[in-house]
Amino acid sequence: MERTLIIIKPDGVQRGLIGPVIERFERRGLKFVGLKMIQISRELAEKHYAVHRERPFFGGLVDFITSSPVVVAVLEGPNAIEVVRNTVGATNPGSANPGTIRADFGLTIGRNLVHASDGPDTARDEIQLYFVPEELVSYERSIESWLIEN
Repeated sequence: MERTLIIIKPDGVQRGLIGPVIERFERRGLKFVGLKMIQISRELAEKHYAVHRERPFFGGLVDFITSSPVVVAVLEGPNAIEVVRNTVGATNPGSANPGTIRADFGLTIGRNLVHASDGPDTARDEIQLYFVPEELVSYERSIESWLIEN
């Protein structure tokens, strides 16, 4: 099974959309194996966004992600990265497909509600930034056979 990281960003938390966002992933059949609310420090934010360090918007990303608590989660399932990214929608909510989180709840790129890892290496690295192994759980759900073909 593949694992990936999501962050419900400050705008999602402040707008009271934690539940609806989590529900979208659960309805898809993804399994939450790690979940917590945290306040991201500047140091952690700078590590998270290190790939953008030389870009003009880096400071704004760091300022925004540290402006309020966030919810970080690890999701597990077949093709979890692709499924999560399709559920979240395009970075620009105005271009996101109807029915995606960003299309349904967002208006602008700077306030697009959810971060989702973009590939296996990124997911692995981001999960390690936010979770220690003991915070991730493995478990079986009774509905697995109704969601996943063997």
